Amino acid sequence: MSQSDLDTATQSPAQPATASSSTSVLPNTGDVANHKDHTKHALHTNLKRGMESRHLQMISLGGVIGTGLFLSSGYTIQQAGPIGTILAYGIGAVIVYLVMLTLGELSVAMPVTGSFHVYAEKFIGPGTGFVIAIQYWLTWTVALGSEFTAAGLLMQRWFPHTPTWMWSAACIILIFTLNALSVRFFAEAEFWFASIKVFAICAFIGIGLLAIFGILPMKGYDHAPLFGNLTKDGIFPNGFMPVFATILTVNFAFSGTELIGVTAGETRDPETAVPKAIHTTLWRLVLFFIGSIVVMSALIPWRQAGVGESPFVLVFSSIGIPYAADIMNFVVLTAVLSASNSGLYASTRMVWSMGHEGMIPRWFAKTNRHGVPVLALCAAMAGGLLALLSSAVAATTVYLVLVALSGLSAVVVWIAIAYCQIVFRKRWIASGHSVDELKYKTPGYPWTSWGAFILCTASFLLVFFDKEQRFALGAELVFIVVCYAAYFVQRWWRQRHPREEDEPVQLP
Repeated sequence: MSQSDLDTATQSPAQPATASSSTSVLPNTGDVANHKDHTKHALHTNLKRGMESRHLQMISLGGVIGTGLFLSSGYTIQQAGPIGTILAYGIGAVIVYLVMLTLGELSVAMPVTGSFHVYAEKFIGPGTGFVIAIQYWLTWTVALGSEFTAAGLLMQRWFPHTPTWMWSAACIILIFTLNALSVRFFAEAEFWFASIKVFAICAFIGIGLLAIFGILPMKGYDHAPLFGNLTKDGIFPNGFMPVFATILTVNFAFSGTELIGVTAGETRDPETAVPKAIHTTLWRLVLFFIGSIVVMSALIPWRQAGVGESPFVLVFSSIGIPYAADIMNFVVLTAVLSASNSGLYASTRMVWSMGHEGMIPRWFAKTNRHGVPVLALCAAMAGGLLALLSSAVAATTVYLVLVALSGLSAVVVWIAIAYCQIVFRKRWIASGHSVDELKYKTPGYPWTSWGAFILCTASFLLVFFDKEQRFALGAELVFIVVCYAAYFVQRWWRQRHPREEDEPVQLP
């Protein structure tokens, strides 16, 4: 067998991609007809295993570190106070880590692209699998529209006399091209995009610490600032309720770590790469987010943190770093390109996976000779362009609803991941397998799994008590009902109009 064959992922949920694994026969894999159907269509819908461990780690970071940290973090500090914000990010990190531990077991046992809805379809039900797929697709599609807009606006700083749409279009062409060439091109681009963000954050924390301890001069201080600003007006200067609202925001900020599961089907040696990415991603997120918040809060009085400009720019300017605003504009632009790159990839793979599973027409699962699902890519980009259009012509109606849905969709996916792992482990044992046969086991099961499920469900339901986000909860619940209705209508239609689908033809 050639190396290219070894690097090809056949992507059937009925068996993992690594046939030699002891987990090659999974419990309750479905009927034989389903398995044959997947086998029939797998020949021309293969994806390539072109990602390495370093790609996976940076992609998981790149999906999380976005404009929220660079631009909106000051506003968060102003609302909850320094200690409250640190507490909220700490709790959010724990929730994310628990979810990722459950995802690790599923992704290693069944490394399939578009894993979330495949797991939900298998361990909860086909209707739920369809809903999860639509939810996750929407999350990234809406994000694409906002990132394309942001790219155009950021370029206005350097080219104020050029139209915004021109730079948005350039961003669209660049990101589409990176995703269309091959998964390797996407992964390499995301690696370098994310690397720039990581370097900027590390530099910010390092330079900030030097200023905190008085090694570098800081405007407004004739002594070392140290950490007095963190508790200057009390631990919770605005009360505890803003901390609760911030936890909800943090959950949304951390959404993107689950990209590890999406990429598992295109990652070489997922048994090693996935667990490593999960563990390294968490401590990096804690370091980057909480480290940045501590530095900001120590150097900038919390009441000033959310006013006017990015706290990153404010700190760099106060220390006397030249061109601080231009440097951060470049970093934020990189963050936008990274987020849109990851977003298009995730959205494409979810469309591909739905086509591969027969939830939508199977021709969406067709791939070219480089293993790129071009039709799914075009559909994903079209969704992003529609989101971009709605932000321009219906910002207070359609786009507002889409943003509200997008915010909570990631939490719904997390709930499904945790529950799927609980069901998976029970079926694994019931089918006569032992836990020792699993290549990766969720530590602390079942407490870890149930903790992830309960905390995510609580985060979802408690949105009701935040007046500003109550609309999002209502919109999300209605959308879930609509998705289930669409699934059952689709199933009814197929039962009334059965037909044999033509076998997909590989694209040139």
